[in-house]
Amino acid sequence: MANWNDPNVAASGFGAGANAMDQAVDAGLRSYMLSVYNYMGSGVLLTGIVALLAFQSGFTASLIGSPLMWVVALAPLAFVLVLSFGINKLSTPAAQALFWVYAAVMGLSMSTIFIAFTGTSIATTFFATAAAFIGLSLYGYTTKKDLSGFGTFLIMGVVGILVAMLINLFLQSTAMAMAISVIGVLLFAGLTAYDTQKIKSMYFYVRGTDFVGKSVVMGALTLYLDFVNMFTFLLNLMGSRD
Repeated sequence: MANWNDPNVAASGFGAGANAMDQAVDAGLRSYMLSVYNYMGSGVLLTGIVALLAFQSGFTASLIGSPLMWVVALAPLAFVLVLSFGINKLSTPAAQALFWVYAAVMGLSMSTIFIAFTGTSIATTFFATAAAFIGLSLYGYTTKKDLSGFGTFLIMGVVGILVAMLINLFLQSTAMAMAISVIGVLLFAGLTAYDTQKIKSMYFYVRGTDFVGKSVVMGALTLYLDFVNMFTFLLNLMGSRD
């Protein structure tokens, strides 16, 4: 009979149990992050498809100069606010549905890039953004360095960029627009790594709760915004205008 009092037996049993628990947590984390990336990637794809269809159908051209253009431009912000501030009151299916509608409406808003830029430069910029996003997100996921200290700096930078963009609406300065685009790319590159680490950490708070599904949606929305903004600023730098 095995001696239950044997410390070697006890250590072996405890180690095996801890190892199994660690493996379960790792598997859960991988599944969680895969869901986040799947939602985020599908949202970007939906946005691209809607944007292209809206342009090819002539809908985008009809928006230029019409009051509806402002509705289409501001509608995505409304969806982000609803998701961000109302997530606790929403059911998981409702949050998922709002995310898909948001991605589609964002496609209508972004369809104007096909008027301003050549298709080749849009495609080139998209793949460059995708490559950068994958590398930065992978860094945020794997690094042992705590990136939380950069959060306040990055968010303040985004606020500063928004203020500068509003000012430049009146100044129409090409140099200022170029500086905003460069800083914008750097800020959202940093946010991609920072947000990935934050989303990864969030899993340990929500696992085993009913909030997991909504947390996946909010994580996907966060990375989606990082990708789209990085793409937009990079397009202003790299894009060839029609």
